[in-house]
Amino acid sequence: MSSHIEFRKLAAELDGPAFLPGEPGYDAECATYNLLTPLRPAIAVGAATVGDVRAAVRFAGDHKLAVAVRGGGHMQPYTAEGAVLITLDRLADVTVDGGRRTARVTGGARWEEVIDAASKEGLAPMSGSSTTVGAIGYVLGGGQSPIFGRPYGYASDHVTSFDIVTADGVLRTVSAGAEPELFAALRGGKGNFGVVTAMEIELFPVTSVLAGGIYFPGSATGEVLRAWRDWAATLPEQATTSVAVQRLPPVEELPEPLRGAHVVHLRYAYLGPAETGLELLAPMRAAAPALIDTIAEAPYKTAAVLHNDPVGAMPYQDRSLGLAGLPDKALDKLAELLGPGTPIPLTSVELRALGGALDRPPATPDSVPSRGLPFQFFGFAVGGDDLDELGRRLDRLFTAMRPWADPKHRRMLNFLSPEEALDPQSLREVYGAENYDRLLAVKRRFDPNTMFRMNHTLR
Repeated sequence: MSSHIEFRKLAAELDGPAFLPGEPGYDAECATYNLLTPLRPAIAVGAATVGDVRAAVRFAGDHKLAVAVRGGGHMQPYTAEGAVLITLDRLADVTVDGGRRTARVTGGARWEEVIDAASKEGLAPMSGSSTTVGAIGYVLGGGQSPIFGRPYGYASDHVTSFDIVTADGVLRTVSAGAEPELFAALRGGKGNFGVVTAMEIELFPVTSVLAGGIYFPGSATGEVLRAWRDWAATLPEQATTSVAVQRLPPVEELPEPLRGAHVVHLRYAYLGPAETGLELLAPMRAAAPALIDTIAEAPYKTAAVLHNDPVGAMPYQDRSLGLAGLPDKALDKLAELLGPGTPIPLTSVELRALGGALDRPPATPDSVPSRGLPFQFFGFAVGGDDLDELGRRLDRLFTAMRPWADPKHRRMLNFLSPEEALDPQSLREVYGAENYDRLLAVKRRFDPNTMFRMNHTLR
């Protein structure tokens, strides 16, 4: 850790604030979406300009400190103890070019900000299931949209450039024509190569979409899961779907039938004529009596929250697994563990059907490791007082589903939990050996001393 005098020199160089542990504002600067993963750096820098980011990176390099980055704050594997934390909320901005159908997104801008700006031009971005997620961090991990995913692939396929401050403190603009290897690494390789301060992304001429969900009673878990698997296999690429077994909290924000209820939540979006999308949906509407059905044509801003993901920060644990398939035995095991009266009462356990354009490589090389994966399996449990028990419940569920895991160890990087893939061998399996080695070569060039190591780190 640097001396107090050196810290004050850094602080004087910045346009934004800087905090030491114990100072007013430090805790707020270090807060994350998961209340179980607060950050505790040696210094927290609230970057207000790209110059602030460069100064903080140079300071870390001069003092041989690690650098941690907080954008949206959803994925924080390490506490950043002893590191320089750079937060990007003050850099957040969105500029839309309606004629080019692009958006320039900076800093810690959330998807809801991008959606708002794009909708004014009759356009929409490839946002994720949560609109409060940081847009740049989401895209760095690939990004699977619940509306655009199967029709158009991963969000990272539709990035045209990144601005990144690398470990030497240099600001670089990278694209397919400028530093193409680093550009490919950033498109799906996650946050291993520097501080991404901006990106330019493609937008789509979509103003409304057929989307929403059907909540079935938890007593129908087995029937709904089988119907969903069979139905999802028949859908065209214009349709994207997932299903989650949930135990909802007894809060007033939920309508009466859902408060404190055990439910199966079908999510569905169709990018095309609403009439066609509704015809395709008919088998699932007949699968079991519905508690609530919200699937309808709606403005993209409304449709984008079809998963109803929680908005506020909470204490939670999660796990993820890529699945090669869902044979009857796999669905029977899920119904056994998640159905009514079962021994693993988790908050939400989700299956996402992938395929379509998510399987196809983009025209410009990238680093997304999950192409060809049929299903992404994800579960989380909310609670702060019974951490060990919640962890055991998650582990029991994911151990039970491991027989159907993808043999290539593929899964989506944005679903890695803070406890997963922290050693080089495990992370190499997630990326795939060839992809990992290519990314490691880029890491060695742009971050030879592994300054950026407070994440799922290439070493």
